[in-house]
Amino acid sequence: MDQMEIMSSILNAYPYPIVFVDNDYRIRYLNQYAKYHYYQERGYEDLMGKSIFDCHLSQATKERIQAGYESIQKTGKEIFIGVNARNQRLYMQGVRNEKGQWIGFFERFELNLAK
Repeated sequence: MDQMEIMSSILNAYPYPIVFVDNDYRIRYLNQYAKYHYYQERGYEDLMGKSIFDCHLSQATKERIQAGYESIQKTGKEIFIGVNARNQRLYMQGVRNEKGQWIGFFERFELNLAK
């Protein structure tokens, strides 16, 4: 097994959508739950290599994503985005390469246990 296969398997084991977006706001990875969410439930076509803004159409959402990533690059801390209709919490987390350079971010969901 190579490192890429191991990493993909780990991300696919996470029971919520994970979407990795590069510095140019292009989608570079979707785990199996993200593929199901965007392709089966929301009806999008292949999103790999396309802009994250093809999924988030409003100008306000585009600005929120850009501002969130800029904040992550300044502070190094993940950003809480909000709670969706399925009662899942959405976060943005920055990703650095081995040299410490920002290469993008990922969106992740988790169950909202707060009452």
